[in-house]
Amino acid sequence: MGLKVGIVGLPNVGKSTIFNALTKGQAESANYPFCTIDPNLGTVLVPDTRLDQITNYIQPQKTIPTTMDFVDIAGLVEGASKGEGLGNQFLSHIRETDAIAHVVRCFEDPNVVHVSGDVNPLRDVEVIETELILADMETAQKRYQKIEKASKVSKDKRSLFTLENLKKILDHLNEGHPIRSLGLDEEQLDSVYDLHFITQKPVLYVCNIAENEYADGNKWTQQVEDLAKKQNQKVIRICGSIEAELAQLEAEDVADFLNELGITESGLNPLIRESYSLLGLRTFFTAGEKEVRAWTFKEGFKAPQAAGVIHTDFEKGFIRAETYHCEALFEHHSEANVKSAGKYRSEGKEYLVQDGDVMLFRFNV
Repeated sequence: MGLKVGIVGLPNVGKSTIFNALTKGQAESANYPFCTIDPNLGTVLVPDTRLDQITNYIQPQKTIPTTMDFVDIAGLVEGASKGEGLGNQFLSHIRETDAIAHVVRCFEDPNVVHVSGDVNPLRDVEVIETELILADMETAQKRYQKIEKASKVSKDKRSLFTLENLKKILDHLNEGHPIRSLGLDEEQLDSVYDLHFITQKPVLYVCNIAENEYADGNKWTQQVEDLAKKQNQKVIRICGSIEAELAQLEAEDVADFLNELGITESGLNPLIRESYSLLGLRTFFTAGEKEVRAWTFKEGFKAPQAAGVIHTDFEKGFIRAETYHCEALFEHHSEANVKSAGKYRSEGKEYLVQDGDVMLFRFNV
């Protein structure tokens, strides 16, 4: 759907290591600041055990998972909003994403330089948050001054509404709070949509932790978890060194390696799933003899909009959707049995598609 999650943080917190593990890519990763300058874009498969279960019952010729995009953005430093460390360039890259995965260093390693000299995740989070707030303040102030000047000549209601919202935003930012905590409604947000405020974007904190502390966490992950709870944000733990090793293994060796570590799945899976959820994304499925496929849609989509994810003609000529929830298939083991159980439905244009629906769209163009 073209939505992207930007991986951000201070230099040397493990962003590029995590990105490389996610994408099996070749983002440059080194022990010095600014080794990543141009953002790296990677498309990753969204892990979903339901897809495997549907495949087991439908037995298609092929199975196709859905995907999402991650962007590896160079490390920000204090003063980025004023251009320090190529800050303006990096901030523009964040502005182009839809959500932020904020990687925070929660491990000690004398061989990996910390730009501030020691491990202190709350300080690091504050540095990044402050720079993003300052960048948004500059953006809001410029637009406010422009509209305020024009409003002296014209009393356009829409412009005055935008001016009022920008005043609220500037006051909130001046108090040191991100825009996402202001509680603006959809109409208010729409009035400033074109400004692409950075602190309006949802955030997922990603604690990069040492292998021997991965399972139970440490004092630093606890600090980040407490902060995330106060902010009503999500947080996950990940071990960059483990993920780097897993990325080098053949698929058949991954399970053995995880078993040796005493964990059930790669830390990347929760990262992908939480990022997917952060964007308000959900999954529906199509299932037939040729293929079983997962499709991404935005929460709140009605049936015609979901059909349009597959092809615009499906939305234009939408007649109805024949659907059942995947849990009905897991319970009854075949579509024929789902129908016999009365759980196969015909839905119209107003149907709100649910996460996990198996859909067949009828259309006429």
